[in-house]
Amino acid sequence: MSTPPLSLLQAGWLAEAIRLSEEQTPLEDSEACRLARAQGGDLTQRLLQRATHLAQRDGLLEALQHVRQGGALALLLLALLAVAGGAGLALSALGDGSRPVNLLWALGSLLGAHLLTLLLWLLAAGHTRGQLLGNLWLHLGRLLARERRSTLLLPALLSLLERARLGRWALGLLSHGLWLLMLGSALLTLLALLSTRRYGFVWETTLLPSASLAALVETLGALPALLGFAQPDAELLRASGEAVVGGEAARQTWASWLLGLLLVYGLLPRLLLLLLCFVQWRRGQARLGPDPALPGYARLRERLLPSSERLSVQHAAPERLFQSHTGQAVSSAAGSLLVAIELDPRDPWPPACPPGVRDGGVLEDSLQRRALLEQLSATPVARLLIACDPRRSPDRGTLALLAELSRYAGETRVWLLPAPSGGRLDPERLDDWHHALQQLPLPFSAEAPWDWLAGPRQAEQP
Repeated sequence: MSTPPLSLLQAGWLAEAIRLSEEQTPLEDSEACRLARAQGGDLTQRLLQRATHLAQRDGLLEALQHVRQGGALALLLLALLAVAGGAGLALSALGDGSRPVNLLWALGSLLGAHLLTLLLWLLAAGHTRGQLLGNLWLHLGRLLARERRSTLLLPALLSLLERARLGRWALGLLSHGLWLLMLGSALLTLLALLSTRRYGFVWETTLLPSASLAALVETLGALPALLGFAQPDAELLRASGEAVVGGEAARQTWASWLLGLLLVYGLLPRLLLLLLCFVQWRRGQARLGPDPALPGYARLRERLLPSSERLSVQHAAPERLFQSHTGQAVSSAAGSLLVAIELDPRDPWPPACPPGVRDGGVLEDSLQRRALLEQLSATPVARLLIACDPRRSPDRGTLALLAELSRYAGETRVWLLPAPSGGRLDPERLDDWHHALQQLPLPFSAEAPWDWLAGPRQAEQP
């Protein structure tokens, strides 16, 4: 079954969920690691590939789809509630027109909850607390998903977002979007009510001085006035504080003032914050991948990115591969040499060699390689057998070394070592070795050619 394409967020989400799961119980992942190595890429890409294969095998990918469907359904439900809530705010602010509208009470009904939640969001800088609508969406989505593994997936999502420093912006997108929808619904409902009903406006107080309220009304209307909304003058302020002003011009002035405040102090801040969250989210999406430095990922480094691959050349492949020079050694070459390249320290070495065959050891680093090349350049050999571990990738560094060693031998062969006891070689990687050695070209075999290495005289002895 093929793996469906996943976004970076979805792939990183699965990787984080599996990392958290493996903190409790490690998973059997030999096949997933092999597939991730075969697909190539850097360590981060291989971690994502491994997580995708494990998630598909264990049903976590299907659970992720259920959680996403639950989240979409929860978002739709919250959007409908926001539209209904906005209409309710407008109805509660204006009433049915049978009584005059108290301007301050109407303003508090329209903007009170919005300003309170906006203040909480600003005070919760860098954290997901204060994201009331965002957290409500998460819990509602978990209930609607009806997926038992959501208890693993939702913490993984929050952990991923927090580590990428995107939790505030991701939940902010949802929160500000819902508030923008609610306030937009309130604005449209206000326009509809003010267009179809006749309202009288008044502002009243018992405890506060009338002059203070008049100054507040004038101050709040200053910004909307810059956008063309009406601003009540001193005479209208005084008259509206004493009685209901019923003139058409007065009603239109107060209606325009109320609409301007809702737009400037309600919709515009939410719209600007929504754009800010969107920009920050887009800028930070590249950080949604797994962090290879985390302990759960660090232990996978050698299995997903073997040392031989990390040491390979990180440039584009040359137009022409390295060519061996077997048979071009000086005519005085004599003797046989067995040498190995980058073997697993746990593998037994050297094997039992025929008499007269010299062991050149295992080449692990550049110093050992340079020393052997200097030795062979001084005293070439007639026959050179190079043992390679086909569990590692035939990177260009190894192929270049094989070609260079062959220059100092009359004949060179490559021995592709068998798998350890109870193991098996990766057929795809073995095919890579065969293809690379055929291009050099160098003869190779899965069995040690001891008769050839021992030479004619040793091979004839009983």
